[in-house]
Amino acid sequence: MKEIIVSILCCISFFSFSQEKDTIPMYKKRVLESTEVDYLMSYYKQDGTHSSVGGGIGTEDLTDYTPTVVVSVPLSDDEVLTVDVGISAYTSASSSNLNPFDASGASQGYEDNDDDKRKQVSMPLGSPWIASSGASKSDVWSNVTLNYSHSSDDRNDIWNAHTSFSIEYDYFSIGFGGGFTKQFNEKNTTFGASANVYLDTWKALYPTELEEFATYGVDFQNRGFFNGVDVWDQNGAISRGYNPQGFTEFENQGRNSYALSLSFSQIITKNFQISLFGDLLYQQGLLSTPYHRVYFADQPNFFIGGNTQAIANYTSSTNTEVFQLADDNEQLPDTRWKIPLGMRANYYINESMSLRSYYRFYTDNWGVMAHTASLELPIKIANGKFTILPTYRFYTQQQADYFAPYETHLSTSQYYTSDYDLSTFDSHQYGVGLRYTDIFTKFKFFNFGLKNMEVRYNRYDRSDGLQANIISTGFKFVLD
Repeated sequence: MKEIIVSILCCISFFSFSQEKDTIPMYKKRVLESTEVDYLMSYYKQDGTHSSVGGGIGTEDLTDYTPTVVVSVPLSDDEVLTVDVGISAYTSASSSNLNPFDASGASQGYEDNDDDKRKQVSMPLGSPWIASSGASKSDVWSNVTLNYSHSSDDRNDIWNAHTSFSIEYDYFSIGFGGGFTKQFNEKNTTFGASANVYLDTWKALYPTELEEFATYGVDFQNRGFFNGVDVWDQNGAISRGYNPQGFTEFENQGRNSYALSLSFSQIITKNFQISLFGDLLYQQGLLSTPYHRVYFADQPNFFIGGNTQAIANYTSSTNTEVFQLADDNEQLPDTRWKIPLGMRANYYINESMSLRSYYRFYTDNWGVMAHTASLELPIKIANGKFTILPTYRFYTQQQADYFAPYETHLSTSQYYTSDYDLSTFDSHQYGVGLRYTDIFTKFKFFNFGLKNMEVRYNRYDRSDGLQANIISTGFKFVLD
């Protein structure tokens, strides 16, 4: 009898312990322990000789400052809200030549009358090789992105959703999308999928001469901006023959973009990891840039400016006094499919060094085909507090079906562009960076500790003559 009572008491005790165990919450590490703030800044400076605003010739001088703040806030053990706010403030000699006649002042060379026409007080000057003082010389692009992510209890499933807003003087975009990431095989294998939609609206801006022609027709030289201004032919004779009759304003000023992305990564060994990715992108709408000029080989040339002798040196940077009037603006199809496919392979060499490699193949239905390859060799020094980041990137591209240089397109073509971003070229980018890591966040900024900081410099050289220098910095702070 005693043994039976003891057995019953043991069963009751075991049952009670089991029930109590089920009611005790398991410890779960937070996805993000505390609020993190990233401050990023980049400075970009470029120059070249193939301005798309100038129809394939002219200065490409451009500077761009891009400060960005990214704040990640843990909403719970499983949820994180990230807010990304950035601006891009640029000055572009190329874009300024949307109205090149501000260079010495067509706008200053005329004064407004009550009938909204202009009275000539001096001959305008302009050149594709110098910047205009017009409003299009500089602009600011602003962006806000909100991203929400939720992780499962075992941290193997991650869902995220985001929305974004971008605005510029002639452009507005709203985007939204989401994705799912799955980890399995003891987190050695990861699969990801995402979908994104961007709905853009242009405020179409046209080269001054085309906009005036659209407003007043063939009589534009007697009205509006060009009232009383001499237009010359190729031989420097005054002419009334300029007639870009093929130009029409774009009716559809919207552009929609849809993207589906898939990724897969696998840890092969403790030292080696690979990842594969692929995207399918579709764009529909206004894919031409309205203020990109085009000049035809089978059409006569017309100029405006202060010195007819400069016409002979028009394609030389020594020309500072005449500008060629556009035959038309860029015309491209209103749909485009893009397919990039790529892989990454990272190899851990030792405690101080690892190798990161990247390759991507790209193709689209405009005829562009490209290959990208890059290498980075992070080297840790000073007991891992500092990391040196040498990098190299190579890119090669086959031109779009619709590209041709200055003065080589035919007016009988349906589509045409002289934007050298769609030309055949190779490029090399060399860079070096330095990263500082402080796992104890000793340096404080208000209530935030500095977790790491990084500075990078990159030199970009393109076979068509475009050159650029990029300096970027980043600081990550963690709330104590």
